[in-house]
Amino acid sequence: MPESLDRSAEATAPPRIPVGISQCLLGAPVRFDGGHKRDQYCTGELAQWFDWVPVCPEMAIGLGAPRDSIRLQKRADGAIRLVAGKTGVDHTDAMEAWSRPKVAGLGELCGYVFAKRSPTCGMERVKVYTHEGMPDRAEGTGVYARLFMAANPLVPVEEEGRLNDPQLRENFVMRVFVLWRWRQLCREGLTAKALLDFHTDHKYLLMAHSIPAYQQTGRLLAQLAGQPIADVGDAYVAALMQGLARPVTRGGNANALQHIMGYFREHLPPAHRQRLRDSIEKYRRGLLPLSAPLALINHFLADFPDPYLSRQVYLAPHPEELRLRSFH
Repeated sequence: MPESLDRSAEATAPPRIPVGISQCLLGAPVRFDGGHKRDQYCTGELAQWFDWVPVCPEMAIGLGAPRDSIRLQKRADGAIRLVAGKTGVDHTDAMEAWSRPKVAGLGELCGYVFAKRSPTCGMERVKVYTHEGMPDRAEGTGVYARLFMAANPLVPVEEEGRLNDPQLRENFVMRVFVLWRWRQLCREGLTAKALLDFHTDHKYLLMAHSIPAYQQTGRLLAQLAGQPIADVGDAYVAALMQGLARPVTRGGNANALQHIMGYFREHLPPAHRQRLRDSIEKYRRGLLPLSAPLALINHFLADFPDPYLSRQVYLAPHPEELRLRSFH
């Protein structure tokens, strides 16, 4: 079995990856009406792997539950403020004063799931009101979420509603595991060899998502000699995470699969190579799921082991129990 698959199998002893989450999504009664938004996917499947770090900014600044609902409101001068709907009390300064040190202390998180449309935690498309109290055409970002994303640009973020989209869900979880592996590497001590090995492990995963990012990281590593390893590492992981944030396409996956197929050239009989080639092409055309060519590759790897291919995270970027690649 490929080493990358072995790593996923070992993850059945849960790695407990630290991931932030809006506290209401775990079932805590912290919403303005005293209720919650418990998300079954977060509290179920993802909880096997993620060590949730719950935060409710509104409770943290003492608003209590239940409470007067708050919203984003655009003032006459265009500034967007966090205002109580009934009383008009402006909570912006208090929220920002609490949020800035809070988000600075969450830099070790490997992901974050926000509550959608929240004026504090909404990642995007949060309703904004005019200073007269009418819905504005503009859409905003929750005050706390905005500050968190600005302070932690590497950390993958999503909203619980968007996690219902299979492609967005897979992309988010994949990036969480990649960043977790990177953080593990840095804790062990980043060296030039460790960085090159990490890149090798993630080569085809990045290739499938973004050729420009794949080329950019390659150029960074080509200039590794004589450069401060910490600086190169920072530039590398920024390019890596930005590239992986791009949704993968059938064409991107097919390209990575074709490169992987090349490593079997010396081992597979012509009929087997043609079978794999046909499977990849049918996947690219939408006639087969991704699992079809991957199953062939893993089968051939069992018969013809290859140390280089066996270490490729692309073959198992997250635990198979999560069944995240079924949408492909």
